[in-house]
Amino acid sequence: MSVLTLTIICVTMVGTSFLSGLFGMAGGLVLIGVLLFILPVPAAMALHAITQIASNIWRAALWWRYIRWPAVAAYAAGCLVVLLIWTFYQYVPSVALALLLLGIVPFIGKLIPDRYLPTPERLSHCGVFGFIAMALMLLTGVAGPILDQFFLNGKLDRREIVATKGACQVFGHSVKLAYFGALIDQAGTIEPYVAVLAIIASFAGTTWSKKFLEAMEEALYRRWAGRIVTGIAAYYVLYGSYLAITT
Repeated sequence: MSVLTLTIICVTMVGTSFLSGLFGMAGGLVLIGVLLFILPVPAAMALHAITQIASNIWRAALWWRYIRWPAVAAYAAGCLVVLLIWTFYQYVPSVALALLLLGIVPFIGKLIPDRYLPTPERLSHCGVFGFIAMALMLLTGVAGPILDQFFLNGKLDRREIVATKGACQVFGHSVKLAYFGALIDQAGTIEPYVAVLAIIASFAGTTWSKKFLEAMEEALYRRWAGRIVTGIAAYYVLYGSYLAITT
């Protein structure tokens, strides 16, 4: 990997982890989009998984007493079913398809009436949602936007949401890493030093965001969080459509 590419990746990691630390969202959307631009799809998915595993392990460890383990187990079962299916076909999406789906994902939850949304208290819902979220992860790299709505739709408190979602994300991104990093070999491997630098950059951005979040007003936070996700998603839909038409 060239020095320029590595620099772009590290700077992106710092910026997107800062964004996630500040708003609790959007960073993963930006990160996977940038990685898809500069790396082959399997390599982008694998590197994204490594950084997401590290950050979610930290969140889950901080609040491990609040993890709803039955919900995590049901979610994991749904993920494994998807891995079994994808392993059989070894499907890798095109950049255009990944970007299109990446842009559509944040809007999916908004189109579903609240009364029809699944809840994390029901294990059957967790299993089905694990299947859906894992399929989206292998197609787009992320499932955070709809996972947020899934957990917020239930009655878990904020600590249970952070802890349980973190544990689910650790498992989901681990499955994604196993698929793209081990089962799919067309992109080569991610060098260990790249993974280490990416994790360090991610931690740096998260730490840097803390004082900014503490200083931000609640109304400003809520206003810009929604705008950022919507803007990023719309851009991916437009650019993914352009790639699909021109390639």
